[in-house]
Amino acid sequence: MEYLLMIYSEENRWSQMTDSERQQGVAAYHAYTESLQKAGALVGANRLQNTNTATTVRLVDGKPQVLDGPYSDSKEQLAGYYLIDVPNLDAAMAWASRCPGAAHGIMEVRPVWTAPYDAPSGA
Repeated sequence: MEYLLMIYSEENRWSQMTDSERQQGVAAYHAYTESLQKAGALVGANRLQNTNTATTVRLVDGKPQVLDGPYSDSKEQLAGYYLIDVPNLDAAMAWASRCPGAAHGIMEVRPVWTAPYDAPSGA
């Protein structure tokens, strides 16, 4: 079953770290990603750009309303994610607890809802 591991952290924390701390952080994420790959659990992963690059779109009376910035203003922001394929929630939580993001932020684990999908012809 697929699970999305969402990493929430304070995006300004990175700029407050020393070069050595940043290098350690990068190494920790590389090692974690490599562990997921070796276990055959990694489906995908990405780091997100800062929230000042976000655009929020919602429909108001059937018309798109576009706002610069994130949907919510909070202490921690969605910084990145791992999409994993593991047997169950316990396995997903175990991987989430090993993620470097768990040590300095919050990990949200959510099962992916895979609905039947018929691709358009020619896709």
